[in-house]
Amino acid sequence: MKNWLDKMERRFGRYAIRNLTMYLLAGYAIGYLLSFTMPQLLTYFTLEPALILKGQVWRLLSWVIIPPNDNIIFVIFMMLLYYSLGNTLESYWGAFRYNVYIFSGILFTVIGAFIVNGLIGGITGFGSLYSTYYINMSIFLACASIMPDYQLLLYGIIPIKMKWLAVLDVVLLAVDAVQGGLIIRIVIIASLLNFIIFFFCNRNLRGHSPKQAARRKKFQKQISRPQNQYVGGAKHRCAVCGRTELDNPTLEFRYCSKCNGNYEYCQDHLFTHEHVK
Repeated sequence: MKNWLDKMERRFGRYAIRNLTMYLLAGYAIGYLLSFTMPQLLTYFTLEPALILKGQVWRLLSWVIIPPNDNIIFVIFMMLLYYSLGNTLESYWGAFRYNVYIFSGILFTVIGAFIVNGLIGGITGFGSLYSTYYINMSIFLACASIMPDYQLLLYGIIPIKMKWLAVLDVVLLAVDAVQGGLIIRIVIIASLLNFIIFFFCNRNLRGHSPKQAARRKKFQKQISRPQNQYVGGAKHRCAVCGRTELDNPTLEFRYCSKCNGNYEYCQDHLFTHEHVK
C-alpha cells in the first residue's frame, strides 16, 4: 500500500486539498447551525441509499455536515480538538495522504450504508445512523497511533495520554458493536475501515521515503519541546504575549506546525497568530 500511495502522490499530489480540516469544520458549522435553526431541513442531507438510487445524489456527500451531537459545549470542544488533530495529521503525513485517509473514510461509510440498505430491503429512515462521528474517531485514533504519549487535558482539567483515551474509545466502540447488532457493526467497521487499512495493513505508514522522512523530521522538530529556560526558570513562553506557565499555571502551550521554527504559543494565540515563514 505504501508503494501505491507513493506513486499516487507523485501523480496526483498537486490536486490534494490543503487545510482539508478547515473545510470539514466549516461543513460541521453549517450542520450545527441548521440543527439549531432548521432541524427539519437536515432530513434532506442524510445518507439514505434508497433515496440516492431515486436520484437524490447530493446525499452521497451532504451527510458529512450532519452533526453527531447538538450540545453547544461539545460542539466547541470538538471543533477545537479536531482542528488541532486534523492539522497535526496533515503536517505529519502531508496533504495528499491526509486527503486519502479522510475521503476513504467517507467512501467506506457510503459503501457500508448501501450494504445496510440491501439488508433492510431499501427502507428509508436509517440516515440518522450516519454522521461524521466515526470519521472523527478515525482521526483521533490516527493521531494516537503516531503520538501515543502526547498529553491532552480531559475536560480541560485532567491530563491524560492519547494512547489511553484511544484504548477507552476502542473499548466503547467494541461495546457498541456487540450491543448494537449487525447494522451497527457494519456502520462502525465501514466508518473506521480507513484506519484499519492504514494502520493494520501497512503499520509502517510513518514512511521511509526521503520525502516522508524529511516531512516527519520537520514535524517532530516542530512538536518537540526543547528545554528552554526563560526568566524565573519557566520552560514555556508564548511567542505573542510573552506569558509563561509561571504567570498562569492553567495556561496550555503548544508548538505551531505551520511556523518555520520552534515557536510556542499559549491557548489564546495558538489559532490566531500570524505564521512565521
